[in-house]
Amino acid sequence: MKRIENKTLRTLEEYGLITFSIWIMVVGIYFFKFPNNFAFGGVTGFATVISAFTHWSAGQFTNIVNWVLLVIGFLFLGKGFGVKTVYATILMSISLYLLERLYPMKGPLTSEPLLELIFAILLPGVGSALLFYAGASSGGTDVIAMILKRYTSYNIGTVLLLVDLAGVIMAYFVFGPQTGLFSSLGLMAKSLVIDDIIENINLCKCFSIICDDPAPICDYIIHGLNRSATVYEAQGAFSRHKKTVILTTMKRSQALKLKNYIRSVEPTAFILISNSSEIIGKGFLTS
Repeated sequence: MKRIENKTLRTLEEYGLITFSIWIMVVGIYFFKFPNNFAFGGVTGFATVISAFTHWSAGQFTNIVNWVLLVIGFLFLGKGFGVKTVYATILMSISLYLLERLYPMKGPLTSEPLLELIFAILLPGVGSALLFYAGASSGGTDVIAMILKRYTSYNIGTVLLLVDLAGVIMAYFVFGPQTGLFSSLGLMAKSLVIDDIIENINLCKCFSIICDDPAPICDYIIHGLNRSATVYEAQGAFSRHKKTVILTTMKRSQALKLKNYIRSVEPTAFILISNSSEIIGKGFLTS
């Protein structure tokens, strides 16, 4: 995604993406996860179990815990507690509250629990990945992770996995083996889905272009694609001819344009293209 230079427009874009991400997550949680009692995924996973023992709905329990964790986050993290995460947490709470009032759920949407499990995994997974891309999180157990990271040496991934696993184990006793097995499947698939989506969102193409005339190619990269490149001289091992190597990295949509352009101006150029989902440096969002 091309970085917007205007600070106001960039902020609007970021919060628009966060809003869209939260709504995707809320749809998956409210319409597919809660009605089927799928007990995986942090606070919302525990909410399905707790709602079976209390007069609270799963949405109400999620909202209460999220607000409590927000307060704890401010107490322990202070200014280090991200504004985007606060906004995302509040938006999720409000969205769940409104859906409970406007569209109360009496049971699952369909009679196909496996189909609903897919959407209960996929929609929150897409939302979480987009939030990560926007530099935010949906709060909940992420707040606990932030506190543990700052004040302890615990392995955060292991702690969060144990929290998720506890919710799944409780589902076996509260809702029975079928729901417990579906929850187990959801827990196993969740992290894989999120990781894969994040990797694809951040995927870039890395070019190594070996050519005779670098000028038009570099000019197109700089002025046509608004990227930059590194150029150095090389020599062919067999021919001993002098060559120029151009190194550049860009998004997939730009990569196709560059590849077609090189073919038109220097068909004999040798092009190596590799994938990378983690680019650190100016012009890229990963840091």
